[in-house]
Order: sequence, then structure tokens, then C-alpha cells
Amino acid sequence: MDKIVVRGNGPLNGKISISGAKNACLTLMPATLLSEEPLTLTNAPRLSDIRTMTTLLRSLGAEVQTMQEGKVIAMSSHDADNHVADYDIVRKMRASNLVLGPLLARHGHAVVSLPGGCSIGARPMDIHVSALEAMGAEIELKDGYLHAKTSGGLKGADITLRFASVGATENTVMAATLAKGTTVLRNAAREPEIVDLVECLRKMGAEIEGEGTDTITIQGVDRLHGATHPVVADRIETGTYMLAPAIAGGEVELIGGRIDLLGAFCEKLDACGIDVTETPTGLIVRRRNGRVNAVNVVTEIFPGFPTDLQAQMMAVMCTAEGVSVLEERIFENRFMHAPELIRMGAHIDVHGGTATVTGVDKLKGAQVMATDLRASVSLILAALGAEGETVVNRVYHLDRGYERVEDKLSAVGAHIERVSEDE
Repeated sequence: MDKIVVRGNGPLNGKISISGAKNACLTLMPATLLSEEPLTLTNAPRLSDIRTMTTLLRSLGAEVQTMQEGKVIAMSSHDADNHVADYDIVRKMRASNLVLGPLLARHGHAVVSLPGGCSIGARPMDIHVSALEAMGAEIELKDGYLHAKTSGGLKGADITLRFASVGATENTVMAATLAKGTTVLRNAAREPEIVDLVECLRKMGAEIEGEGTDTITIQGVDRLHGATHPVVADRIETGTYMLAPAIAGGEVELIGGRIDLLGAFCEKLDACGIDVTETPTGLIVRRRNGRVNAVNVVTEIFPGFPTDLQAQMMAVMCTAEGVSVLEERIFENRFMHAPELIRMGAHIDVHGGTATVTGVDKLKGAQVMATDLRASVSLILAALGAEGETVVNRVYHLDRGYERVEDKLSAVGAHIERVSEDE
């Protein structure tokens, strides 16, 4: 099992290229199941989660080819004839449930395993199921699988989600593209990844309005055709690397980074004392002077502060001037990185969904363990500004969402390397 070794060595300077968004690509890939014609994605990230989705689509009979070192994914579901998403694949990744809507819409039936649990809390499927049932689906849970079918196809409906779930919004929108009539989806999630999905579906011939707002209207069509679509830049990767110079000092330019995808996050950076400047090719980030200022953070659904940047922000607050309070409102159990940061000398007090962080002058390198995807990169960020050597264990989590993190940080001057257990 690999681990990451980081030796804090001062300011970072240089350029980092931002990859395509993991969460967008994982949503776009199942859209191939909606059409017999090819769907090609460019600017795809090279991640283990993408490989898992590739395996799932192939198991359903889709053809999936990767080109240009994985940055281009060419798919065709012309001969896709299996409608069972098996537990052994689905359990590895939450986003696997996004095949449910497309399979049901195009074929009228699907058998999809419930996704495996997640260390950052429960993310139930009942919102997905309720929306699809409102469109006429009959869904039964048997032996850990959702058995879904329709009589005469899905039908447009007026649906209000009880929570603005990203996954339920994506599943419902994809299913509604081939439903008979008009679907109005209220309290829809507004994330940029959903906007990206709708832009791709529109290229495939879907009739959709309102993406990026809380009400999306989909007029069903008889069929969708092929398309080529670039995956939007990863806003979470962008935000993560924006925090690297905030911790270690220096100036980093993020090629392909977009401020417009990170409004609430950038407001907090400004309050911390971190300058963010747009450039023709991305954005530049630098710390204004000395230690950053402590700020309070509350995670919220988009366009609020992203839950996927909470762990990284906590790492920054560990050496901030003053006391900060971070409140997690999206997922329970998402402070498991706190004990690991404490091993590095951080002062953190966790009570339920709230963490109080009292900044210290400096963190110290230590042996730490990654507990989930975002926690793993928060420990790497903390290590960049720590004294001595930090060893981050169980970094397989990291490979689910960050492409070549050690190469990207090494390029801006970080002392970071990946080593295997037998080295």
C-alpha cells in the first residue's frame, strides 16, 4: 500500500494545471447509456474512480475506450444489453447509482445494487427513488438491489426534492430526458457539475432549461444522439491547491482554475488574508503577509462553502492567527481528519458537527492516516507548512479524486514523494 512522504520546506512557487472535475466526469459517463450513438468526453481526469465507472459501464455492455493517456474517454452503448449493476462494482463508489436513471429511461428496467457505505456519513437513495417513482417507475428493494421497471415508459412529472441532492438531481434529469412529456424538478441542486451535465445532454439533443437554478424543466424527447463534450475544471482540486500557498507561503498559478466556480470559498480566502487574482489562463494565489487570519466556516449546498473543501480549510486554520469555528452541515462524521491533525500539533476541539480550531505557530511532522478522500489531501496540505517529515498512510483514498498530486506539488517546489510499503 502506498504512502506519501512530505517534508515541509518553505514557500511554493510555480504553476499547477487543474484537471477535469471528478464529480462532473462521473456524472457525464452514465449519460452514454441514454443513447445508441457515441459520447466522447475530453479533459477527463485520470483517477481510480473513473476506472471504476469504466468497469461498471463495460459490465453493462457499453464500449469504453480511453485515449491520450486517459484524458479522452470514448463511449458507445449501442450494444449495451445488461441492465444489472452488480454490488461488487457499485460498492466501490457512490456515483455508481447514477446508472439507475439512464437504464430505466432507455430500457424500461434496471437492477442496481445499493451503493456501499461511506466514512463521511449516510447518503440515502430514497430521494432518487421518490423522484423516479413520481415519473411512473415501480421500484422495489430486494436483497440489497433496487429492482426498477416502468409500464409504458417514464412520464413527465412535477417533482419537489425534499433535499437539494446532487445525485438525485442528476439521476432525475437524465431519466427525464427520455420521459414522455414535461418534468419540472424543484429544489434541484445547483452545482456546476449539474450545469456541465445539462450542457452535455443538450448537445445530445435534450431539451432542458433552468440548470444552475433550483427549478429545472425537462421536455422529454424520443431519442438522444451522440456528442463530444469537455469536462468542466475541477473546482475542488482548484480550491485545494489554492490553499497550498496559504499554508506554505509563496505564489502559485493554477492553470485552468475558475474563480466563478468558487465564490463563497474565495470570499473566505479574502477574509483570511489570501489574494486571488484572475489571469487569462487561470488564477494566481498568494498570502498577503505572515500568518493567515482565523475565519469561521459553515458548509452549505452550492453556492455556499463546499463540504469537499472543509477538511482542507481546517488544515489552514490550524496555523491561523486566532480561533476559528467550522460547522459541517452536509455530512455527519466528516471531522475524522481532526485527530490526525492533532497528532501534528493542532489544537482542535470537536463537538458533534462543530470543530473549534485554535491556531498554533507551527505544526510538526508526524505519522498520520488518511480516512477519506478530502481528509487525505488535508493532511498533505498541513504537512507542506509543518516542521520535519510527515508520512500520510492509506493514500488509496487520495487516488480517487486527485490526479498525480505528488507531481503537481513537486512542480511548485514541494518536497513530496510517493513510496510503497516494500520500499
